[in-house]
Amino acid sequence: MGEAGPVIEIHNLRKVYGNKAAVDGLTLTVPGGCFFGFLGPNGAGKTTTIKMLMGLAPPTAGSISLLGLPMPEKALEIKQQIGLVPDESLLFDHLSGGEFIEFVGRIYGLDRSVARGRARELLELFELDSARNKLIAEYSKGMRKRVAMAAALIHRPRLFLMDEPFEGVDAVGARLMKDILLDQVRHGATIFLTSHVLEVVERLCDRVAIIRDGRLVLQGSMDELRDEAVTLEDAFVRAVGVERSIETLDWL
Repeated sequence: MGEAGPVIEIHNLRKVYGNKAAVDGLTLTVPGGCFFGFLGPNGAGKTTTIKMLMGLAPPTAGSISLLGLPMPEKALEIKQQIGLVPDESLLFDHLSGGEFIEFVGRIYGLDRSVARGRARELLELFELDSARNKLIAEYSKGMRKRVAMAAALIHRPRLFLMDEPFEGVDAVGARLMKDILLDQVRHGATIFLTSHVLEVVERLCDRVAIIRDGRLVLQGSMDELRDEAVTLEDAFVRAVGVERSIETLDWL
């Protein structure tokens, strides 16, 4: 079963760097048990927003509630119930994949034997078993993404925050990761995901929000967005205001 109420509630959220607002008055609600896509062009404020949700960047103004708890006041309690896959994989290069996943499990308070057993099972699930003892420094970018997602699952979180989880992942690895995430949603988890790959979002997500210059410009269910446009790409291009005719070059 999914969550009974909203899992993420953001109200009038702002984050200012110098004289520029990276996020400018963002208000958003994410219902429980859904796969939520958070989209926008480069520099729109997606990563800044997700860093504030993760507790990695304090808001300049506004409020954040995750799982019914205020952030940052209840940050420790919140973080115990969420799984994080940041844009830049914050992995320890001098640990093996198995050691890293077990280490993350221990951070979340799992007994050593439980963390080790789950790490072994997750490596098999993500088809990383053959690289169990290889140092993460030797992993490809796609392998690093898979081990980061595996580590995010070890404590069975209720909410996942994922910033570009499929970036640099090949088609086979991405398919595996998508199937695992969809299974998590079927079991009641909520996923908040940013991605530049609109085809991935269109296939996976129930609901979508699009931001531009730190402000919300469009949100709704995937069905509602399809009513307004043929594809998610069409809706995205219209929402961010970059639709224009393509000029040609005489020599090209």
